[in-house]
Amino acid sequence: MAYYLITGANRGIGLELTKQLIKRGDCVVACCRNPEQAKNLEKIALQTNTDRFIFYKLDMTRERDITALPHFLKQKAITVVTVILNAGIAEPTEQLGNITQQQMLNVLNTNTVGPILMIQALTEHLAQSKQNPKIVCISSDLGSISLAAGLIFGLTYSISKAALNMGIKKLTSALASRGISINAIHPGWVQTDLGGQNATLTVKQSVVAMLHVIDNLKLEHSGSFIDYMDKEIPW
Repeated sequence: MAYYLITGANRGIGLELTKQLIKRGDCVVACCRNPEQAKNLEKIALQTNTDRFIFYKLDMTRERDITALPHFLKQKAITVVTVILNAGIAEPTEQLGNITQQQMLNVLNTNTVGPILMIQALTEHLAQSKQNPKIVCISSDLGSISLAAGLIFGLTYSISKAALNMGIKKLTSALASRGISINAIHPGWVQTDLGGQNATLTVKQSVVAMLHVIDNLKLEHSGSFIDYMDKEIPW
């Protein structure tokens, strides 16, 4: 059975991705820091065949959680063909004058370092698949250097997404040689804890559109920065 692996699956975009994938009959490895507290994921698990829905305890800032993941997948005889690196955090009240080193490191470790280590850990696993293996990184137009002057939210968050985008570009060739595609996707301005209730898209709207884009990604599309409507975003 071929699985989607989703980080940050316990809320927001990650939770909606999990719901929609399970609803349409796909299999999911749902990764989050505290599965025992993920009540919404527990509900999905109770309503789903245990072969189609698997929890994995993953803190994106804990390297040992990441490096143990391939062994876990092998033990469970799980084949992942699509990795959606969705987990992310921000410091919404951050502004010049109150930025601290620790706050910056927390955001960078979760949004940039963690995803790069995840890609590294899962490359061999994905390379064994012949089913169009792909890595999708949930990025943001806030990480676009070309658009930076007009986007005022979150200095550290923007830096973390710009750095993630660079990682995606740098890894495109190496992953393509293994038959794996990698892309950055901006989900739009979404009504989540991060996006706020004034955002223009519901979580469901964003995820429906993104899944359509993700389903159609192939190796020749690798290395692109696109939005939920498949429109190219300047780096």
